[in-house]
Amino acid sequence: MIDRNHKLPVSHQCTVLGLARSSAYYTSREVSPADLTLMRRIDELHLEHPFAGTRMLRDLLRPEGFEAGRKHIGTLMARMGIEALYRKPNTSRRQRGDEIHPYLLRGLAVERPNQAWAADITYIPMRRGFLYLFAVIDWFSRRVLAWRLSNTLTTDFCLDAVREAIHRYGRPEIFNTDQGCQFTSGEFTGLLKLHHIRISMDGKGSWRDNVFVERLWKSVKYEEVYLKAYDSVADAKANLATYLRFYNDVSWCPTSLCA
Repeated sequence: MIDRNHKLPVSHQCTVLGLARSSAYYTSREVSPADLTLMRRIDELHLEHPFAGTRMLRDLLRPEGFEAGRKHIGTLMARMGIEALYRKPNTSRRQRGDEIHPYLLRGLAVERPNQAWAADITYIPMRRGFLYLFAVIDWFSRRVLAWRLSNTLTTDFCLDAVREAIHRYGRPEIFNTDQGCQFTSGEFTGLLKLHHIRISMDGKGSWRDNVFVERLWKSVKYEEVYLKAYDSVADAKANLATYLRFYNDVSWCPTSLCA
C-alpha cells in the first residue's frame, strides 16, 4: 500500500492512509498460519475470560485441538499486547522516564463532555497478519473521538489520535489509560501535560478502571472484526471506519441511564 517510488513522501502517504509512520519502516517477522489462528482464538478467550493466564488458556485451548504450551501462549500474548488482568504486586522495573499516575475516576460523577477521556489499544486479526487499534473515547457520551491503526506497538500512532481528538473536540480535563509502556512514556505524558490535562491511570491489572473502553472492544470485535477477515490494512481501515461511525450514532446516552 505504501509506494516508496511515488513522488509523495512516505510520511505524507502514511498521513493520507491514516497509518503510523513507523508502520512504513517496520518489517514484521513472518507469523505462521497456525499461530495466527491460535492468536485469534486467544484474543476471543481473553475477551470472555480477561483473568485467564497462560495455564488457564492452555487448558481452555486443548479441548479445541490446540496443543500449544504455556510459554508459546505467553509469547503470543506478549506479541498481541495482552495479559491476564488481575491485581498483582508491582515488582517490574520500568523504563527510565516512565511515569505512573493515580486513578482519578473512581467515584467521579462524569456529567459533561470533555470532563474525562479514556484510551486503550487492542489486537485486530486479519486474514493474513494482524494490526493494533488505538481509540480515544469520551466517558460521558461513550463516543469514539479518534482512532488509529498500526502494525507495531509504538507510541506514535497513539499520539496522532490524541492530537486529532484535541484538535477536533478541545482538551479534556482528565485523560485515563492503563499502565502500558506507550502511555507511561515521556512522549505520551508530555503531550497531555502540554495541554494541561490531568493524567489518570488504571490500577495495575484492573480492567474495571477502564470499563467503557473494554465495552467498546467487545462491541468492535463481536459486531465487526470477528464477522470478517480483512485482506489488507486498507480493508481493515475502511470497514472499521464504517463500524465506528455506526457505533457513535447509537452510543450516546447520559451516564446515569447507561451505567
